[in-house]
Amino acid sequence: MVILQLSLPISMDLQKNGAINGSARIRRKRTSKFHCTLPPRLFISNSQQPQYPNLLFPSTNQSVAAIVLEDGSRSKLYPLTKKISEGAIPIAANYRLVDAVVSNCINSNINRIYALTQFNSTSLNSHLSRAYAVQGLGKEGFVEVITAYQSLEDDDWFQGAADAVRRCLWLMEEYPVTEFLILPGHHLYKMDYQKIIEAHRNSRADMTIAALSAGREQDPNFGILRLNSENQVLEFRLKSDSEPITFVSVGFPPSSALLKFYSFWGSSLRMFTSEIQEESPMKCNDIAYREFSSMGIYVINRDIMVKLLREHFPKANDFASEVIPGAISLGMKVQAFLFDGYWEDMRSIEAFYLANMESTKKADMAFNSFFDKKSPIYTLPRVLPPTHVTDAIIIDSVIGDGCILGRCKIKGTVVGMKTRIGDGAVIEDSVIMGSDIYQMEDIQRSGVDRKGLDIPIGIGEDTQIRKAIIDKNARIGRNVLIINKDSVREGNSEANGYMISEGIVVVLHSAVIPNGSII
Repeated sequence: MVILQLSLPISMDLQKNGAINGSARIRRKRTSKFHCTLPPRLFISNSQQPQYPNLLFPSTNQSVAAIVLEDGSRSKLYPLTKKISEGAIPIAANYRLVDAVVSNCINSNINRIYALTQFNSTSLNSHLSRAYAVQGLGKEGFVEVITAYQSLEDDDWFQGAADAVRRCLWLMEEYPVTEFLILPGHHLYKMDYQKIIEAHRNSRADMTIAALSAGREQDPNFGILRLNSENQVLEFRLKSDSEPITFVSVGFPPSSALLKFYSFWGSSLRMFTSEIQEESPMKCNDIAYREFSSMGIYVINRDIMVKLLREHFPKANDFASEVIPGAISLGMKVQAFLFDGYWEDMRSIEAFYLANMESTKKADMAFNSFFDKKSPIYTLPRVLPPTHVTDAIIIDSVIGDGCILGRCKIKGTVVGMKTRIGDGAVIEDSVIMGSDIYQMEDIQRSGVDRKGLDIPIGIGEDTQIRKAIIDKNARIGRNVLIINKDSVREGNSEANGYMISEGIVVVLHSAVIPNGSII
């Protein structure tokens, strides 16, 4: 099976739920794309619009704003994040990781989207502004990129997700939304956010947390939720370096000492835990409970968000370790929404590699939105020539736009856009990110004596690659073997242009692998 992916104009077949009305007739009232410093006020198309609609539950596209968070400073996808943030990493040949999250919003009829970025964000900012600024997200829809900024009040960069949201609230408050939907920007999954919002409203919760359903592997990075039979969060446990730390949630009023502790968020977590255990008249062991892993996705009422970040915990930097336990300790109603679909949080190089490998298996793939006409993944429309194939053998692979493939063999591989693969090359079970530019070999090889530039961007003739990730703009010479010949599990050879993570060879962005090299 060979899958040739083409980036089609976004205006095609996107009338679903009124999310997109066609790119040719879009009328946008917003003019700014980036906010690197304090930006001016947003333009609102109807200045007489009431602050809150009269309906009990207004339509989602009018009442919910999504906040896509992308930090990446603690990314586990290094070296792929050496020059770009996690959300900007290419996946499945034609897409970026952030496209899955933004597409979930569009398919869920949420058309007010803020993207808060900071770490290595140039590529991500460019992609978001170009891919979604000209799309029809409805009359009032937008994707607003807000980069980390300094001001007279805050002369430092964003200190965490909660700090980033707090410092941008003044901007996001200008629209009369009733809930904020907080989303990590680099996870791969398909979710109808309408369902979690409906559950949130029906339960009259202050906050709702998406959690993986039973039987799924638990990732402690976002916290473990302990629920009762009505899916109310009773406890929140965040795993520390040495042992789990438990935050008991309900059944007691917060003490002044506890609030003071949270307001300044010191370092004595165990002091906090012991204080809770002494004051709580309710033990979760006394009732039936279940444990689930948080997905880092939160629906929070607008007024609750403002109170939590500005009044109760003005110094908190993180949602998982500070704001959520704090909300529970205050007696706020925190619910869980159980999700049983495919979800990958890209916690490792291996997870990213396997997610790409899944995209080559259309028949039984776990994540099928790349080929789902009803809930598609949107991305930047590109004007690229069709892929040119010269007597190549391609089996169970995904080939991006604008590639030049010689007489090579490709099996079980994702080949990104503008990739050049020479004659005689054999590539198996690998991820080739592609290239940002085309290079003319005759120009490149004529009198250039700078190191590595005599090797064209792409894969050279008679090269063999197996179970590897080749980052963008890498120059792989002729007769190269990238096969992890010594079966190394972990190895760092950045000086030579590659690393090995969990047995997967990762060739770095713009690296040069000389002719005849063996890895």
